[in-house]
Amino acid sequence: MHLTPGRVEAEYEWVRDRAPVVVPLVNETRDRLGVLFETEVKTITETTYKQEVNTVFANGETAVNIAGYVGLLRELDVEGDYPGFIVDEILGRELAATIAGGQPLALLAQATFHFADVHTHGEADENAGVDDLDAALAAGFQTRLPGWEWRNGDSPFSIQ
Repeated sequence: MHLTPGRVEAEYEWVRDRAPVVVPLVNETRDRLGVLFETEVKTITETTYKQEVNTVFANGETAVNIAGYVGLLRELDVEGDYPGFIVDEILGRELAATIAGGQPLALLAQATFHFADVHTHGEADENAGVDDLDAALAAGFQTRLPGWEWRNGDSPFSIQ
């Protein structure tokens, strides 16, 4: 894989254009997590998703890494799928963390990736890494976007 500014832009466009797939995954993931944690989590729209994609890709250092993960996962296929599941899990987890930002959100996105991945299945004709890519995008963006009550307001641990 050769990453250039043009390739980063192409991956950015692909991620933005994936909104019809990713946004429902974000909202389904939020619904499932809301039930588990007995809370209501706000849904997102395609417009919100695309605006956040713009924000994430505006930072060149982040954009090139996200583009690398996206490109690898889009191209990754393993004959029989199962023997290669580790590499797509690692790439997906790291993509989710990179999108979410620094700690503690990066770790939360990694955990959410595994949760979303269990419920995400690609089309039969897609490469094995694509469903992990969708789960990673959903986990990363759902983590960084508002909608969780615990993220509203200042932390009780902030020192004034």
